Amino acid sequence: MKDAYGRRIDYLRLSVTDLCNYRCIYCMPDSGVPKRDHSEILSVEELVDAAAQAVRCGVRKVRVTGGEPLVRRGILDICRGVASLDVEELCLTTNGSLLSGYAQALRDAGVNRLNISLDTLRPERFVRLTRRGSLSDVMEGVEAASRAGFDRLKFNVVLMGGVNDDEIADFVALTRDRPVEVRFIELMPVGECAGWDRSRFVGAQRVLEVCPGLIPMRRDGVADRYRVPGYAGTVGLIRPLSHKFCGDCNRIRITADGKLKPCLHSGTEIPLKGLRGEALYRAIREGILQKPMQHEMERLGSRSARTMNRIGG
Repeated sequence: MKDAYGRRIDYLRLSVTDLCNYRCIYCMPDSGVPKRDHSEILSVEELVDAAAQAVRCGVRKVRVTGGEPLVRRGILDICRGVASLDVEELCLTTNGSLLSGYAQALRDAGVNRLNISLDTLRPERFVRLTRRGSLSDVMEGVEAASRAGFDRLKFNVVLMGGVNDDEIADFVALTRDRPVEVRFIELMPVGECAGWDRSRFVGAQRVLEVCPGLIPMRRDGVADRYRVPGYAGTVGLIRPLSHKFCGDCNRIRITADGKLKPCLHSGTEIPLKGLRGEALYRAIREGILQKPMQHEMERLGSRSARTMNRIGG
């Protein structure tokens, strides 16, 4: 269906948990977040029903997110349930730390595509940024995903000035021999990083300055795409601040605790927990119609009171 501004809403980001085994510096406090009672989180059946009603509203693509979705008990059942809805694309975003043990099972459960969050290629920096885990675990997960048949992996890299912007060329080099897409994402002032110094917020234009050999390609969703001639993969730039894409936004979000967010940066949340069937369908339709024309993050900051792990990215 279309929202009040004529945009076709066909993409659902479905957060299955707000828990994570990492504590990335821009996403979660080092102490983590209080664990919610099971009764506060959507069950496997509720998550699949929410996706089903969203599909009735015209959703054709579902992305499973977290927190870290692979720490969610029943994650394979959730993926199988959503895949059974005959969506055109079922994707999952993960930090990759547990992927080596899940890649083939996710493929068998109907997941078509994987995005892997990876903000550095340097082992010591990886520990500082995530405050947990190891880079080698993620790279083992990448190899397992390739063996399982995920042949167009996407790497999500959050650009942070003075933190990892000296690795732009290294990330672009990942596309030389692999048919992967490295997506550089502008840091957004949400949650943990809302009060950071402005120097940390680097425009994605920096990528083109560092790598002037990148040539433009056809756009893919919210990403402006580029490639280096002769390289197997591609580079994407996602610019919610410097080139916001609200006019083309086609997505809604459902949080793990059962709130529909028409916009990532809006404080508007429609409660879905406890609703099933037709009542749930009507609530999702209402949420789509409440989607704002655009965010005002560059002027007012994000209006969402949630940290990123509680939103689903």
